[in-house]
Amino acid sequence: MVRHFTFIIFVVLGFLQGCAPVEEKTEEMDKEEEKPVEKVDQHSFAIPEEAVMTFLDLYIEVDFSEKVIKGTAKITFENHSSNRLFLDTKGLFIESVKVGDREVKFTLHEEIPFMGSALEIEIDTFTNVVEVNYKTSADAPALQWLSAAQTSGKRHPFLFTQSQAILARSWVPCQDSPGIRFPYSATVTVPKNLMALMSAENPQEKNDSGIYHFKMSKPIPAYLLALAVGDIDFKSLGSRTGVYAEPSMLKKSADEFEDLEKMLTAAEKLYGPYKWGRYDLIVLPPSFPFGGMENPRLTFATPTIIAGDKSLTSLVAHELAHSWSGNLVTNATWDDFWLNEGFTVYFENRIMEEVYGKEIAKMLSLISYQDLQAEMEGMNYSEDTRLKLNLKGRDPDDGMTSIAYDKGYYFLKLIEETVGRENWDAFLNQYFSEKEFQAISTEDFLAYLKENLLDKHPGAEEKLKINKWVYSAGLPENCPVIQSDKFEKVEMEIVKFMDGEKARNLNTNKWTYQQWVHFIRKLSDSVSISQMSELDLAFHFTNTGNNEVLFEWLMLAVKKEYKPAYPKMEYFLKSVGRRKFIAPLYKAMAENPAQINLGKRIYKQAKSNYHFVAVNTIDTYFSEQ
Repeated sequence: MVRHFTFIIFVVLGFLQGCAPVEEKTEEMDKEEEKPVEKVDQHSFAIPEEAVMTFLDLYIEVDFSEKVIKGTAKITFENHSSNRLFLDTKGLFIESVKVGDREVKFTLHEEIPFMGSALEIEIDTFTNVVEVNYKTSADAPALQWLSAAQTSGKRHPFLFTQSQAILARSWVPCQDSPGIRFPYSATVTVPKNLMALMSAENPQEKNDSGIYHFKMSKPIPAYLLALAVGDIDFKSLGSRTGVYAEPSMLKKSADEFEDLEKMLTAAEKLYGPYKWGRYDLIVLPPSFPFGGMENPRLTFATPTIIAGDKSLTSLVAHELAHSWSGNLVTNATWDDFWLNEGFTVYFENRIMEEVYGKEIAKMLSLISYQDLQAEMEGMNYSEDTRLKLNLKGRDPDDGMTSIAYDKGYYFLKLIEETVGRENWDAFLNQYFSEKEFQAISTEDFLAYLKENLLDKHPGAEEKLKINKWVYSAGLPENCPVIQSDKFEKVEMEIVKFMDGEKARNLNTNKWTYQQWVHFIRKLSDSVSISQMSELDLAFHFTNTGNNEVLFEWLMLAVKKEYKPAYPKMEYFLKSVGRRKFIAPLYKAMAENPAQINLGKRIYKQAKSNYHFVAVNTIDTYFSEQ
């Protein structure tokens, strides 16, 4: 039952007419002007003014043999006297839609690239509950089905979801917009020897039935819907914290994250009570495409952060920080993504400072700055380097760059420096308290900032140059400058090495991984293959267990064509699915005529291990050749 494409254009664009694009600011504008507020989410077919979700009740079965999820989504919604309900879907097979015992008419509209298909359900003006019986496609982009061979234990298959940004609609019919929040419950049936976990209240051990019940009483946006199914065990780390992992990974995971309770306490000390009950973490198989995903009550994490020395736990601090920035107060649309991630990087840095000290926090800030500069150069300082994005007609995944994370962080750091940390912290506590369980746009935040903080500090607004940060490309000249004594010492050792000092004689005693990352990044472009061999012999970069350091070394190896590292690079690309690591390596090989065939060969062999969001990025590197 498909209507003509022009109707979809009417649904997607016609109802959005009147949402004027944000006016571009020039550097000459000194006076802050009020911005038009754009509330409508261009990446959802939902029309919340007519009918908006208020509760989701799932009854689903996970079928590993067919690689599908099937069942019923019972959707409660607030009906504003409408005779239709719009839901988001992507690749779903809709078997029927019921209101009570009565089947009702529905239309699954023609698919639009990256957005999927609008599901239009005919209802009465007094209807407020529908039941959608459905089945996912075998290639649903949110679902990563792993064979037993692709897991750590090699005995049982594994499934995990990745719903951000707009992939929840590929496994649950819903209103898939960050501005629409709803609590949910679920009954999930899985093979009896496996455990199911969700972004909800979770079991801590397997049961005999394979049927698991879940409840998330707090309203969340659809991108935080999450499910993991596999051979999973649990270990408690504190009264409110614990870690899940495959049995073979559980001990090393628990050892790595033993400071989780301490981090949670530090976070609450900064910005108020944790509102989600428990904070647990699951270490997923290596094909997980991100470092972490902040699913409420159950952070999804990559095993690449397990270094054996807790050195990479800043990622856990980041996902924990999302329990306030993102999960508690959420960006209204994906154009406002910096409100989720800029705040979270700032908050992460404060947690790390509280738990591990100021010098670690400074080094992390400087690595963030380096990432930001590299991202901006790669984007040619385009309009996508603004904090407030314009992703109309584009996949919101395009906006998930370090601009939102790192430029957002430095803007918030500037506010802290301008008004003072004590005043800034008081404001943030008020912000998270007053805006909890709400969605907020960039313009809403800036108005709130002005009223509740900047107006109390004369001259602060002028010093900040807010419009340059939010609505202009590039990095404003008033960006905070952070210095690190430890990084300065690293640079001194680099000069000595490039002047002829032997690697084994460099003063690298007790360096942190951040210092090693800085060392590799700052090596001169004139470093030779023989010098790389010398460094490798002295510091064992090719065989390091720290994946952040290894990645930087492999990037340098590709750039300089240091072939002794190629076997390790191939192994790394075949065993890790984290997009942050694998995409830049493939891109570097794709751009080098001498290495493009190597990149294509490795990618062809490794591609089946990667999640859709990683494949979606890497495919573009080789399709353009």
